[in-house]
Amino acid sequence: MTVNLLSLTSGSTLPQFAMSTGNATSTANAQGQADFGSVLQNILGGAAQTLRQGEAAALAGVQGTMPMQDVVEQVMAAERTLQTAIGVRDKFVSAYLEISRMQI
Repeated sequence: MTVNLLSLTSGSTLPQFAMSTGNATSTANAQGQADFGSVLQNILGGAAQTLRQGEAAALAGVQGTMPMQDVVEQVMAAERTLQTAIGVRDKFVSAYLEISRMQI
């Protein structure tokens, strides 16, 4: 079975990354492409929002104003988000340490 990669990516909504600097980046952003910083900021904002929702759901569960099923779902989503953030942080630290050990 063969898969045509162009057909998979042509209709996708994946973000486009601009790898240039200066005026070219602002031109790319004007064309609808997102630079790495804004994509990372959006991801971190979404993660923070998920964590806030999990915390609010836990408080609502303790107060008895939210069904337990919803509390568990929100808290588990927050836990997955936190574990992912910790994993990404560990990879960044590992990459930084590896780069710092490289000989120039």
